[in-house]
Amino acid sequence: MLRNSCVHSLLDTDFYKFTMLQAYLHQTPDMLSEWTLHCRNDEDLTPYLDQVHAALEAIGRLTLTDDEAVRLQQLFPDFKPDFIDYLRHFRYDPSLLKIGVQRGQLTLRAQGPLRQVSMLEIPVLATVSEIRNRIRYPEVTPQVVEQVTLARIDALRQMATPEELAGFRFADFGTRRRFSLAAQRQVLVLLQKHLPQQLSGTSNPMLAAELGLPVVGTMAHEWLQTFQAISPLADSQRAALRHWLDEYPVKARIALTDIIGIDAFCRDLDVELAEQYSGFRQDSGDPVAWGEKLLARLAALGIDGRDKVLVFSDGLDLPRSLALYRHFRGRAQCSFGIGTSLMGDFGLNRPMNIVMKMVTLNQRPVAKISDSPGKSLCRDVRFLNHLMDTFAVNDEVRRQVMHSLV
Repeated sequence: MLRNSCVHSLLDTDFYKFTMLQAYLHQTPDMLSEWTLHCRNDEDLTPYLDQVHAALEAIGRLTLTDDEAVRLQQLFPDFKPDFIDYLRHFRYDPSLLKIGVQRGQLTLRAQGPLRQVSMLEIPVLATVSEIRNRIRYPEVTPQVVEQVTLARIDALRQMATPEELAGFRFADFGTRRRFSLAAQRQVLVLLQKHLPQQLSGTSNPMLAAELGLPVVGTMAHEWLQTFQAISPLADSQRAALRHWLDEYPVKARIALTDIIGIDAFCRDLDVELAEQYSGFRQDSGDPVAWGEKLLARLAALGIDGRDKVLVFSDGLDLPRSLALYRHFRGRAQCSFGIGTSLMGDFGLNRPMNIVMKMVTLNQRPVAKISDSPGKSLCRDVRFLNHLMDTFAVNDEVRRQVMHSLV
């Protein structure tokens, strides 16, 4: 265990960091990228600067052990031998992080090769979250974590009928904003004990291997953003989706839909892509409206929604997940990725709402136009307008996106 660090293994991250890294290694040139930290809580993080800096310096000493390499290959056999060998030589490079204070706020920026900078995202977020929580909320003890988690489990059992519980599945997506690694492990153990049929896995490969759980995950926004910089813009979303299938023709076939918004995604979703992808992930906007639009598009393409998985992962808790399951049950397969509400919120604390996103690639701007305008990200207004023109984003959404970035 590393002194000062909140992250103690290369496997202590989100699974999709590895699936994307293999795809980058095989399919794209190594490009220079810039990422920035965004705190949506609008709180002062400067008191934690020194501890955050020391903790992130420590992760540079992490290496992939032989045992971890074997476990990762067992968790996901589609990882190629050359990629596992690449990981054996991989090291986090904390020197790429620039941490400071600007106008009274903590700033954190990462610049360097995409394969390096992308991998820093989850350790940065988990570290900032854990250090802030440790200092601000010492009253959140393991006893509190257990009490709150067991109460949530009991509430779910009271809300759901036995028939509903038999079909309801959710996974842990909480690594990036967890209260702490210890709390995440504790919650998973409790869920594994009390809701073994409902817990479908975790996105954290280290904890999946440790607890004997399936590892779960999909692509992330950065994969689709990458193609904004290396493909003709109008074809960038389709190109990203096609190249992902080239890398993963059997597993990990869940498409993220909100890099430009669900309407633009549905226009780009043709029969070939719809047939090859096993499911789609919602990460912003109204989940019911999203699901209805996607099912309508699949029906228009002659595809039965019952053959596809709808993965919901935006700000969920167990009650909201159950309500969505009830709404779409029998019309599609449903899965739920629950993060902060399970792993970061224990009643006595205010959870972090932080993200770290790519803003440039090879000095070219990239953007995310979310179905929730407040989640949209872009530093270049000219590029953002060009992107919205290219994908025929409607006037109301444009207005909301532009207002959110002011």
